[in-house]
Amino acid sequence: MLKKHNQFFKGLLLISDLCFVSLAWWLAYGARFYSGLFDTEEPFVFRHYVVAWLIILVVWAAVFEWADFYRPRRLSAQRREYVELIKCSTIALLFFLAVLFAIRELILSRVVVALFWVSSLALVTLSHHVFREVLRFARRRGYNLRHVVVIGTPALAAALVTRLDSYKRLGLRVVAIYLTEGELPPGAIRGVDRLKNEQELTELSRRGGIDQVFVALPLDQAAKLREIQDWLGDEPVALHFVPDLGALATLRGSVEEFDGLQIISLQSSPHAGWNAFLKRSLDLSLGATALVIFAPLMLLIMLAIKCSSRGPILYRQERMGLDGRRFVMLKFRSMIDDAEKLTGPVWAAERDPRTTPLGRWLRRLNLDELPQLINVLRGEMSLVGPRPERPPLINEFRKSVPKYMLRHKVKAGMTGWAQINGWRGNTSLPSRIEYDLDYIENWSLWRDIKILARTLFSNFQNRQDSRL
Repeated sequence: MLKKHNQFFKGLLLISDLCFVSLAWWLAYGARFYSGLFDTEEPFVFRHYVVAWLIILVVWAAVFEWADFYRPRRLSAQRREYVELIKCSTIALLFFLAVLFAIRELILSRVVVALFWVSSLALVTLSHHVFREVLRFARRRGYNLRHVVVIGTPALAAALVTRLDSYKRLGLRVVAIYLTEGELPPGAIRGVDRLKNEQELTELSRRGGIDQVFVALPLDQAAKLREIQDWLGDEPVALHFVPDLGALATLRGSVEEFDGLQIISLQSSPHAGWNAFLKRSLDLSLGATALVIFAPLMLLIMLAIKCSSRGPILYRQERMGLDGRRFVMLKFRSMIDDAEKLTGPVWAAERDPRTTPLGRWLRRLNLDELPQLINVLRGEMSLVGPRPERPPLINEFRKSVPKYMLRHKVKAGMTGWAQINGWRGNTSLPSRIEYDLDYIENWSLWRDIKILARTLFSNFQNRQDSRL
């Protein structure tokens, strides 16, 4: 019965797509020759477009079938379906053009082909979106369901059952649960049968009472998957493994596919691809604007530093940034010249005697950080990110603070999520790292904008920063 349902939906989708592809072809034909938007003097033979339309139906149907485009996608992301749609349509178009090249008698307008390509993508994508929403609506009301058995340890199995039940649009109804060890807490899962042994699982599978099996086990029990496969035998049941990667996936874990291999990424940077472009665009646009706006003030500060104390205007210090790379961070000098000659690399105290009178005022208003806009424009820093630290201090911090170095998976920033929440300078280092990792894990461009706004328009809970 399940196979018949799948074939029904597969045929329905194929017919729907071919109808919309046909509509796109004739809309493109009409727009080219009858809309008045293009030159109508170009000669055309209607029969050629009819033949081309028939070729399109055959090619599109063959390519979509060859790519297995209409396979069940209950657990697949909608974005992945759209990407596959673009790929299949592109391949189909190339085949169509190859056929046109082989049949030289067919003379078609290039405008029609181009309009068809764009409109077919739009119409077929829209039809798939509507089809998915209709299915989700039906599944929420108890139609088109798949019956599921969850196998695993008590904690993982209970969490998976709760998660599946919360996503009713998937149409996955848990009918039974089998624990590989231990017992569930009283009242943890209601309305789900408990299987006592693997024989009951095998019998339920043979009766056709289940469509899919989800196995939720810690990694050290992954070898039990082979036993579960033996229990199911050759029954046509979909088997899914949900490993417990919580302890390993430390930073923006994800799953990628490489030539048919599922590769699990346990930690990665959020600033890659399109995100990297957006992040850099924000830094360049706002950084350059801020540098122009603050240029007169920076000039006055430079003159004041030069006239008030001996030493260079800018203070250059090595810091650690993206992927552990070192760079020279710029600041307005706020301390006496050669302040670390006796103390070595240390954090500045709240009333540090090495601070000059002008430097104390600059530090209170955070104006000593303005030259870091140059670091931002160079690409060494970002406007928002974890504050950079000095390599000698980092060598000590990483020994005592777990996951400390993961904060270097993004560029260091002039301000950050930890800083606007009060974790600046000589405050709790573990708490600061917790906020830094939370920023990386949940990064978005909108969050960067909100952090910048809070930096400009609100007072920090602790104005003291890591000054040296």
